[in-house]
Amino acid sequence: MTNQAPLELANITKRYKDGDQYIEVIKDLSFHVHKGEFVAVIGPSGSGKSTFLSIAGALLSPDEGKVLVNGEDIATYPDKAKADVRLRTIGYIFQSANLVPYLRAKDQLKLVSEMAGKWSKTNEKRVKDLLNGVGLSSRNNHFPHQLSGGEKQRVAIARAFMNEPDIILADEPTANLDGDRSTEIVELIAKEVKDKEKAAVMVTHDENLLKYCDRIYRLADGQLTLEK
Repeated sequence: MTNQAPLELANITKRYKDGDQYIEVIKDLSFHVHKGEFVAVIGPSGSGKSTFLSIAGALLSPDEGKVLVNGEDIATYPDKAKADVRLRTIGYIFQSANLVPYLRAKDQLKLVSEMAGKWSKTNEKRVKDLLNGVGLSSRNNHFPHQLSGGEKQRVAIARAFMNEPDIILADEPTANLDGDRSTEIVELIAKEVKDKEKAAVMVTHDENLLKYCDRIYRLADGQLTLEK
């Protein structure tokens, strides 16, 4: 591992207005994840886990602090620049697969490559290899309505890997799946982290999945506490 962490949050604070008051969901929080590390963040519902991950993934701006992606502070980037960072550097896996309903599985991957300006005919093999890698070799021409919940989430994972991001962020990626499918999904993420030296952060409520993670943090009262 190099000294430069692909993702670092430095003294992050996020407030929400509640009537006449402001509530600090995230309070002067600092965090980092290195290449080859798979980190979990756990905590009760409403503790700010999704807010934390949205800030890390440039979906939400902090009120204070820095979000460093490969050493660059993206917290104050304009929206288009943040979108470019997400497309090129961050693979985001949501709780719901969020597939485009009118696109076949293989075209879901092609779309994000085109949006990042990376698509060429040579990428067709990468699409095929990624879908094969998540066990969908016979489903690449299927539309979302033809796929099970677990299959949709595996397409979403392949899509998150498509642009070869340095960082993988997963927000409750198994929340809508049963135990066996949940294990499959997290094993796929863990394999990508180790095989390709990615930096990954997963927010989860499922403690059965924590055995795949190198470090575990608990988020409470706006702060992270290292548990493992």
